[in-house]
Amino acid sequence: MTTSTPDRLLIRDAHVFAADDAGTQWPCADILIEAGRIAAIGPGLAVEGPIGRVIEAKGMLAIPGLINAHFHSPGNLMRGMLDGLPLEIFMLYEVPPLAAGVPVGHLNYVRTLLGAAEMLRLGITSVMDDAFHVPVASAEGIDGIARAYRDIGMRARLAIDQPNVVEYEKYPFLHDLLTPAMRAAMESAPRQTDEELLALYAHLVSTWDGAGDGRIGAALSCSAPQRVTLPYFVGLSELSERHDLPFNCHILESKLQRVLGEEKYGRSLVRYVHDLGHLDARMVVIHAIWIDEDDMALLARSGATVAHNPLCNLRLGSGVMPFRALADAGVPIALGTDEATVDDTVNLWGVIKQAGLVHTLSDDEYERWPAAPEILSCLWRGGARALRWPDIGHLTVGAKADIALLDLDTYAFTPLNDLRRQLVYCESGSSVRMTIAAGRVVFEDGRVTTIDEAALRAEARALMAGYRQSLGPALEEARRLEPAYRAMVARAHARDVGLRRRLTG
Repeated sequence: MTTSTPDRLLIRDAHVFAADDAGTQWPCADILIEAGRIAAIGPGLAVEGPIGRVIEAKGMLAIPGLINAHFHSPGNLMRGMLDGLPLEIFMLYEVPPLAAGVPVGHLNYVRTLLGAAEMLRLGITSVMDDAFHVPVASAEGIDGIARAYRDIGMRARLAIDQPNVVEYEKYPFLHDLLTPAMRAAMESAPRQTDEELLALYAHLVSTWDGAGDGRIGAALSCSAPQRVTLPYFVGLSELSERHDLPFNCHILESKLQRVLGEEKYGRSLVRYVHDLGHLDARMVVIHAIWIDEDDMALLARSGATVAHNPLCNLRLGSGVMPFRALADAGVPIALGTDEATVDDTVNLWGVIKQAGLVHTLSDDEYERWPAAPEILSCLWRGGARALRWPDIGHLTVGAKADIALLDLDTYAFTPLNDLRRQLVYCESGSSVRMTIAAGRVVFEDGRVTTIDEAALRAEARALMAGYRQSLGPALEEARRLEPAYRAMVARAHARDVGLRRRLTG
């Protein structure tokens, strides 16, 4: 599945956008790559010694590889499967609580490759994969995901997103809305102990952190604080600190979660995590829509990064994240696609544009709307911070050689008026001509170089037929549960929580 990599590459005569602190651009410059890093950059480099490959890039734009700060690869087979639904009802079908297990090793490998190949085609070189497992996680399933990223040549952090409490404990009101038979079915559904899950994390860290010549890294995930036991949450936080790993945590994605905090903990979920002493700079707070000023202040003091997923938020009707208030508070923001089930693609370019547009609805002061340079900073600087890989997201000497080359002779850049604005508002990914990850060309001439894409797509279609059949009984159970979930969501949405994050009151 792999190809050899020349020790040295020279990109010659590209228009270079460095995305560094100074906002450096060169209309015509060279980039020398050695051992997977940028060794030199600038106009007319005098390079001594043999070059494995010279890439003639006149008329091309070199930018850092894009960073997808939040993603769930198990959704890669599910694009287009579901209507737009409130998060809690959507998850009822996406991760059915009464699902039975299926063989996952090869399934995970294929479906992870599917999303990774699409990302490389779009110039996305790094991803935080918060992979969920239905119904339980396993070493085999984890290995399938990690092997896919290793083999295709992408850079990825991998977490185990696995709740371990009874389904109805994750929500307000649901226990009383279910029949005794439904509650009993949820109580008997497979779930893993704290010790079992921490053992899987030990496997992930020892086997995969630093694998693939450093391209593969571990991350932590509790899914959300209300979805796991307190001892497991504490254990994950301690593991994050011990190994300096990102800790992913979905917090206040929906209004219902705001109500849950009030009902279960007597405070917001941000305050709850803070009071536990585990809100820190390693935490990646995902979504952060239904947060208030107190939450923002806590996030700012903690140093946590917020992963913003605007397309997902719109697809599920979750609301509009308070971007300007978070940024003004000093909270770092990264950008993510979430998953192919809710974005229906893995195209981060659409997220970039949406992040530049949707927040115009949140403020009458147009000078406070996010401008293109701020969105690009979220993409690269925020993404690198979320993944805790400071040497990605910029084209500077010593940085990892993760680079996308875009054709400037496309409609997106014709005429070239303002590069930053056109990257944010005009580019769709169609201008990407080459993707380089860790100094290795992984996409060029319209194809991913490390895999057989046609064979991959054929295998994904074949696997989906069996996967859909295996999910059938769980989806039937979900349909029987849906009225209780609809009642729960309606009750939560009827409550005044003192915040407005949607167009309707």
